[in-house]
Amino acid sequence: MLVGERMSKPVITISPDMPITEAVNTFKKEHIRRAPVVKNGKLVGIVTEGNLLNASPSSATTLSIWEMNYLLSKITVADLMTKNVMTVTEDTPIEQAARIMADNKIGGMPVMRDGYVVGIITETDLFKMLLELMGARETGVRVTALLNDQPGVLAGVSQAIADQKGNFVAFGVFTGEDTSNKMVTFKVQGMSLEQVKQAIQPHVKEILDIRS
Repeated sequence: MLVGERMSKPVITISPDMPITEAVNTFKKEHIRRAPVVKNGKLVGIVTEGNLLNASPSSATTLSIWEMNYLLSKITVADLMTKNVMTVTEDTPIEQAARIMADNKIGGMPVMRDGYVVGIITETDLFKMLLELMGARETGVRVTALLNDQPGVLAGVSQAIADQKGNFVAFGVFTGEDTSNKMVTFKVQGMSLEQVKQAIQPHVKEILDIRS
């Protein structure tokens, strides 16, 4: 799966000369937490909700409302935005985008095409993918099991379910306890909990959790 298939589009962008008060209102109206900053069609930065909130006055300030509004009107997005922006393209693998975001502790990246912003990939987009990967909106028997990391083991589990006319609606492979094994979580429809348990028992090292 590629970024272009999961990015949010059309993307809401703002200009670097926009006052932060207007930017705050835009964020609230559009229900967004970050926005690429674009000038003359080109990406020049990114600004987040945190940037804007950090620039807003504290309730403990001694300034009057008029003084605060005057000072805030002088601050623009250009004063707060991050200029060195990490970006990806539409054909970037989704897991690579997730790795970049996790490694750099960022919540989103603009998606580029020929030098122009065509979307944004965010942590929310990745959370939605996790829901699908784990079958969070599907019913069925959910299993977490430990498997030996050897060729053919996954095929054995899959075949055991297929032989019982079961249907996988979700399947994920994760790091195990050590390099000799893998942890899998999957969800199956068309079988009872006991049927699933009996079918996979000979093919797994240990069933860690099973529930309907």
